[in-house]
Amino acid sequence: MGKDTIADIITSIRNADMDRKGTIRISSTNITENIIKILLREGFIENARKHQENNKYFLVLTLRHKRNRKRPYGTLFKLNLKRISRPGLRIYSNYQRIPRILGGMGIVILSTSRGIMTDREARLEKIGGEVLCYIW
Repeated sequence: MGKDTIADIITSIRNADMDRKGTIRISSTNITENIIKILLREGFIENARKHQENNKYFLVLTLRHKRNRKRPYGTLFKLNLKRISRPGLRIYSNYQRIPRILGGMGIVILSTSRGIMTDREARLEKIGGEVLCYIW
């Protein structure tokens, strides 16, 4: 785990999805909890619960997988997550220029003045912010 917690959780989820692991454990912070709430609401994660161990809090995530997949892991069903804004280069966007991923099929997670939200919510509220990641 490095200093970029958002990149760490994105990498953990991507690696667990590629290995077809059922559950993963990530450290719990306010940012990670808000991002996981969005992933739960959008249906990318099946379940999330908070777990305490030695005075540290962790989130235990249950990933959603395509059932009865018989062929090798392909790019058709893969969960794609991409970190956009990073500590060395922050990317900001106003609400009119928030990118649409796959014509609206994917989501963009933004950090705004009203909290972390998806691109659809930011367009409805007409606020922009820092583009954290793309998920499709």
